[in-house]
Amino acid sequence: MHQDILFISDLHLGLEKPDITRRFLHFLKTRANTADSLYILGDLFDAWIGDDDPTPPNNQIRKHLRELVQSGVPVFLQPGNRDFLLGQKFCKDTGVVLLDDYVVIDLFGTPTLLTHGDLLCTDDLAYQEFREKSHTDAWKSNVLSKPLLLRLLVARWYRIRSYFHKRKKSTDIMDVNPLTVIEKMSEYNCERLIHGHTHRPAIHDFSIGNISAQRYVLAAWDNSSGSVLSWNNSGYLIESI
Repeated sequence: MHQDILFISDLHLGLEKPDITRRFLHFLKTRANTADSLYILGDLFDAWIGDDDPTPPNNQIRKHLRELVQSGVPVFLQPGNRDFLLGQKFCKDTGVVLLDDYVVIDLFGTPTLLTHGDLLCTDDLAYQEFREKSHTDAWKSNVLSKPLLLRLLVARWYRIRSYFHKRKKSTDIMDVNPLTVIEKMSEYNCERLIHGHTHRPAIHDFSIGNISAQRYVLAAWDNSSGSVLSWNNSGYLIESI
């Protein structure tokens, strides 16, 4: 029986990124197919404007995720800040299970908190305000009621706008707030946290009171490389893809 539990995030798949798509599809057919389960912690897609969007490579991704699930490997997906409009039709088409913003799993005997990571960046007040508004049912329903072509145009505009806004922000604002990290780990009674979003892969050791804790930050995939955090009974390994 396969024991590896795999964690990835921030692939930002889209029409303009065929190299990352090819690498991800190869990963699903090879490495992921040998795992016990796969967790995708947000921003699988660069922009998701509705489950009815057939823009490449969306249908390819649906097909290969469905094949992986049907082979017996459960896939869990935590929506990120780019693909929070993923819905139940996507789940039905793929067999993927959508996760809440914060989820605790038993990772080989250690309660481990999983999140995309954007909610930990509490110093970015403008983003947190937008996030709260955009995650309401009313906001989502309003967006999804618009014609597909309009949603595609708006998504492209938002990506351009986001790029220029990030250039104006300090790098510290876009990173996690350490106090928020401790607060959330204490709230969920976890000494281990795995997340993505910041594109700053690292393993952070720190303390919560007198208790040792760890924070594992997943790497973003780009045109030349990608990585996966693999965990089994012997511990963890960061694998290049």
